[in-house]
Amino acid sequence: MTLFTGLSAFPLTPIHEEEIDEAAYVGLIQRLVTAGVDSITALGSTGSYAYLSTDERARIAQLSVDHAAGIPVFVGVGALRTREVLANVRAAEIAGAQGILLAPVSYQPLTEDDVYGLFATVTSATDLPVVVYDNPGTTHFTFTTDLYARLAGLDGVESIKIPGQAMSPTDFTAHIERIRAATDNQVSIGISGDAFGAAGLNAGCDAWYTAVGGTLPAPMLEITRAARSGETDRAVELTAELQPLWDLFAEFGGSLRVTAAIAEHLGLVGPDSLPLPILGLTDVQKRKVAEVIEGLNLR
Repeated sequence: MTLFTGLSAFPLTPIHEEEIDEAAYVGLIQRLVTAGVDSITALGSTGSYAYLSTDERARIAQLSVDHAAGIPVFVGVGALRTREVLANVRAAEIAGAQGILLAPVSYQPLTEDDVYGLFATVTSATDLPVVVYDNPGTTHFTFTTDLYARLAGLDGVESIKIPGQAMSPTDFTAHIERIRAATDNQVSIGISGDAFGAAGLNAGCDAWYTAVGGTLPAPMLEITRAARSGETDRAVELTAELQPLWDLFAEFGGSLRVTAAIAEHLGLVGPDSLPLPILGLTDVQKRKVAEVIEGLNLR
């Protein structure tokens, strides 16, 4: 479980003229290495995994490991068919990844037995540790605590990435404690939803799986280090300072488009870096993002 602690940064997969912009992607990975993140998760939702072919995903997995300078790399393997999931797992193994991130991707609604069967198949097919990717906003599947418990019983499941929720610190701590009790403390628990990073860590989460941290690692690392060292008030203060950024996520439908606009504004990726049909933000919206980034002095 110690592998799945601290800050795991989710980089974008920048696209240029419908092809992966490999130079820009390598630059993003090197930026994370320089910042000193605890791990890198390639091909998460921020990495647009669902829009990439199996070959493209294998290439991203290899680039990530090759340029991570020894920082652990986890690779997203979720896909509509179990057949493709297993192909992505094999590519992650070949690349030298140290873990995989599995989301239950679907078109038809999945049942809990469908999802359990998927994880059972994957964990029996690889020795790589598995992170359960609970992201109802994209997969439209909602995990229950009972399902967490079933999955934690599988050999190979070592972390669960839970979605952030707006709740009081006391309620958040109780929420994490319920998950720990249900899973018999057998897995690490990671928080997602960037505005909830400090709250989740302060409540007892082991890791922060952060989307914007793949582009802006420094401020997210500062929050993580404060929370992990027991400076809970400091973590809350640092998060509050970034409220204009969290407001952008709320206004523009999540972190992906805003993070891409940030990366474009900072010159880390080229324009129109998201995979079609995702158009990204309008020019007016991008200017608003740029104003917030400049106002917060984020680099």
